[in-house]
Amino acid sequence: MLSDEETFAYIRAAKQGDERAKAILLENNTSLLKSIVKRYLGKGVEFDDLFQLAGMGLLKAIQGFDERFGVKFSTYAVPMIAGEIKRFMRDDGSVKVSRAIKYTAKKMNVFIEEYSVKYGRPPTVAQIAEQFGVEESEAVFILGSSRMPVSIYEKGEYKDEDSRELLDRLPAADDQDDLIEKMQLKSAIAALPERERKIIFLRYFRDMTQSEVAEVIGVSQVQISRIESRIVSEMKEKLG
Repeated sequence: MLSDEETFAYIRAAKQGDERAKAILLENNTSLLKSIVKRYLGKGVEFDDLFQLAGMGLLKAIQGFDERFGVKFSTYAVPMIAGEIKRFMRDDGSVKVSRAIKYTAKKMNVFIEEYSVKYGRPPTVAQIAEQFGVEESEAVFILGSSRMPVSIYEKGEYKDEDSRELLDRLPAADDQDDLIEKMQLKSAIAALPERERKIIFLRYFRDMTQSEVAEVIGVSQVQISRIESRIVSEMKEKLG
């Protein structure tokens, strides 16, 4: 197993296009990839295909990872890897989450809420993992898996999500106006300070909750909520 320092060094090299560094990172995260892939077996997709998707998710995680996040690479990578598989399976059909995972995820969310009320901040991934006797990557996976939609009429389960149904959040067919809006939005996001860009990217492009983003950025969920609200409000004003 690579140490954190070695992992960070290979990630830096991989970002510069070092194919050997990418291969080493993939090889040393094989067990992590397999553990995630196993969760999706028996849903109509072959193991080899799932493993390839997991590898693609890992490579995206390598490109998006920043040492300044202050978290282990595996903790950051898990939602990226699972997200790659979930996106594929959502396109191919509905994804069902096991009752055991749903049950554990609900218990974790209860723990997070109770902890937040008691201490004024959400627990860290490490604290959640310790509470439930699992690895940090497993805790992230369970919380992420519970957010997979099985119906276009299903609403978000987390307190920091809005209550709109998935149908309301699906993009409309592209037309010229949509294209212009997307270009304006891309420009507005690019103009944001680095930390704010990361928050928007993780929230809206990596489908992470405010609590998960808070853990990655290293601030409280309340701060993420305030920053996100301010950014969204400013963008609405800019875009009209």
